[in-house]
Order: sequence, then structure tokens, then C-alpha cells
Amino acid sequence: MTTSLNSRRLWLHRLCALLLGTGSALVQAENPIFTDVFTADPAALVHKGRVYLYAGRDEAPDNTTFFVMNEWLVYSSDDMANWEAHGPGLRAKDFTWAKGDAWASQVIERNGKFYWYVTVRHDDTKPGFAIGVAVGDSPIGPFKDALGKALITNDMTTDTPIDWDDIDPSVFIDDDGQAYLFWGNTRPRYAKLKKNMVELDGPIRAIEGLPEFTEAIWVHKYQDNYYLSYAMGFPEKIGYAMGKSIKGPWVYKGILNEVAGNTPTNHQAIIEFNNKHYFIYHTGAGRPDGGQYRRSVSIDELFYNPDGTIKRIVMTTEGVAPNKSPERVKKAAK
Repeated sequence: MTTSLNSRRLWLHRLCALLLGTGSALVQAENPIFTDVFTADPAALVHKGRVYLYAGRDEAPDNTTFFVMNEWLVYSSDDMANWEAHGPGLRAKDFTWAKGDAWASQVIERNGKFYWYVTVRHDDTKPGFAIGVAVGDSPIGPFKDALGKALITNDMTTDTPIDWDDIDPSVFIDDDGQAYLFWGNTRPRYAKLKKNMVELDGPIRAIEGLPEFTEAIWVHKYQDNYYLSYAMGFPEKIGYAMGKSIKGPWVYKGILNEVAGNTPTNHQAIIEFNNKHYFIYHTGAGRPDGGQYRRSVSIDELFYNPDGTIKRIVMTTEGVAPNKSPERVKKAAK
């Protein structure tokens, strides 16, 4: 991360936390959480007491052209408020078969390996958007193309007339160890993955029960319920459905998040960290030069109702308070 307003702000947060000792709850992060670069399409992974955040970098010169996205950035935090930048973790050009367009992605860990599923535009041998997968030994990389080819290509899904229906991968490993890949634009789909995480294990299946589905699937589990959240309509809101099985049936439960502000797109990640739940999303607001092609990642808390449904997200400028694990607080106090 370059020396910037954002990095100075993070340094001040750390200084305040040290001065206040264990009273770190008095220190608040701000939304958007990064202001030195534009970031979009967030995904997050919790691993060994840290949150790893992966985001595409918006590089459009202004908000009148189109998305310019060449790479994905990696950040990490042990308290959700103070973030360490690890630089670009992966670039679209790292996939030799891809033309570019580093769109939405997600990282998941299995057996000590970290698999990064990404959206890119395929070269002219298989025109349209595709999903690739990279692998690394650490959540911050280095990562390399795991297959040397795409996992999902546009010619594998022929029921839509568009060439961008194979985007926005979300990966989930169920309690029995079976891994699933979810994705789609205008048509939500899923398929089983083999244990090697880089091959499909069966047919591609359609998902029913998601009204106004547009894109941006995120799948998670809380207690005995499975949740599938997604961008709906346009401009996009985030809706969600619940089910008792990862295979469905999915029952739509309503809107989770309204239009994010100053951008028609919306994209979310939902995680649990240190006994709190978080909704990570992007917005075009919060920066005077932000907009639909220059977005910024923000974080707010997420709350469940007693029946398992989720309360609507309240988007804030204040962001979230530091949430360091008790063990790390004790170590910092010594």
C-alpha cells in the first residue's frame, strides 16, 4: 500500500489501539475501508485468526467508460478494522488463455491449499467470460493457474444468448466434505467439484427459487440453515434465500441490502469472525471521485433474527469497530 490518506488512517488506528490498551472498541474503522485504490467485488476467507479479503481493482480513468479491471488485490486483518495490504495476488494475464477482465472471485482453503476461483474473459478460442482457478500454499499466494485452461467456459452453458452468464464464482464445502461451485448471470447454476477442487463432478444444474436473479452468488451456512445471497434486479439490491440443504430447495426471504449508492452494481461476502457476523460489499459512494466504474469496499455488521432470517443491512460511513480475538488482545497487552 502506498503512503496515502488511507495508510495514514490505518496507522493512526493502530496507534490509538496501542494507547488505549485493550480498549480497542473505542476505535472505529471507516467506510470505505480503502481509499488509496478503488476496490470491488469483495470476497473474504477466515483462516487462523485472520480475515483475508480479496477484491478486484477498479482502474477506470473516470465513470463514463466501462470497467477496467486487470488484477485482484489481497488484504488481511486480525480485527476487521485495521488492514494490511499484500498487493496484487493475481492478475488476469496470469491465465494465458484469458484476454483480461479481472471480475468477481472467491478463495477457499482445502487440505492446506488455497483455491482462487476467478472470472475472466476468455480468448477467442472460446469467446465469452469464463471461470478459472488458481492455487497457492498461502492465503496471500503466490498463486498460479491450476489447470492451464478454464474450468467453466461459455460454450458449456448454452441456454442464454449472452456471453457473460458464466461469472461470479462462489465456492462452498459442505459438512460432508463435498465441494460445490455456484455462479451465473441471469441464470444461477451450480455443480459439484471433485476433491481436487479443479474438476466438475457431475452435471451443471439450474437453481430455482431466486426471483429477479442477476448475479453475485454468495453461499454460507449458519447453524442449521444454508443461505444463498445474490444481486437482484438492476440497479442491484442484494436478496437472499434459505434452505435446509445446499442443493435446495431455496426459499426466497427478501431484500438484504438496498442499492449500494452511486453504482448500479452490488456484490457481497458474508463471514463470521470472532463471534460477530459481517457483510462486506462495494459501493460507488464514500469518495468524491467514486462511481459505477470506480467502486470501494465497505464493511458493516450483519445480524440474524431468532428464526434464522437476516435483518436488513444498515450501511454506515462509520464502519465496524475493531474485533480482535481475546487471545490476541491478551498478547498485545503483555
